[in-house]
Amino acid sequence: MAAAEQTPLTGVAWAAAPEAAPAGWTVITVTVEGAAANLGKGFGHKGGGYLCVSTGGAQAAPGPVVTDVQVLSDRSPQPAGYTRAPEFPEPRTGVSRKKRVYVKLLPLDAAETAVFDIKLTSKSKALPHYMKIGEMGSFAIWCKKGPVLKPSPPPVPKPRTISAGLKQLSLQPDSDHRYVRLHVGASLTSLPAMDRVPFTLHPKFESKLSSGSNAIFADLNVKSLADIEKEYNYAFVVERTAAARLPPSVC
Repeated sequence: MAAAEQTPLTGVAWAAAPEAAPAGWTVITVTVEGAAANLGKGFGHKGGGYLCVSTGGAQAAPGPVVTDVQVLSDRSPQPAGYTRAPEFPEPRTGVSRKKRVYVKLLPLDAAETAVFDIKLTSKSKALPHYMKIGEMGSFAIWCKKGPVLKPSPPPVPKPRTISAGLKQLSLQPDSDHRYVRLHVGASLTSLPAMDRVPFTLHPKFESKLSSGSNAIFADLNVKSLADIEKEYNYAFVVERTAAARLPPSVC
């Protein structure tokens, strides 16, 4: 059997013949050594019987997975939490079974480990990395278990924050002067010739500017928007468009 070791089994069953297994089930027809894996007449059918497994395929919603398999005598009680392996076709009433296969199923989210593969060998062979779960006819039955990999939750994007400086920066069109109004959030204290400055300052800075206490701006020459447009032949279309699109929370 070509085992899909990355996918947990979703079922283990009997099949009276390889063609008796429904779609979605894989019949174990050969042993690890290459011998026919017909479990013999003890299965209760004239032609013998085969173990088969299901991996569920691509499911819209993950179903239960096989977390354990037991091979017990027909005189042993059914283990709690296990179900008897189904048979294909349905078993005939009154047919005796010397051995029975029981399967434990759990939802994928609740399963920590699961069965990923089942193989058959001769009774004398050891199979590394597999656990022997019982014998039937002239064969030993082995299963391979492993941890269930849970899907990672989708990443949650961190909320975007706006710095204090950006919150204080506001670009708004001035309908009276066709200028861009700039509310400055820095520690600006003085700027001469305010009557020629093509922007307005936040009211809390106006009193400080009138004192003329900061000489660092004494030689500052501020050009009007009209002067810049004339000198560089630039109409500030991009800037006006960006200013018109700024969200209210930034302004």
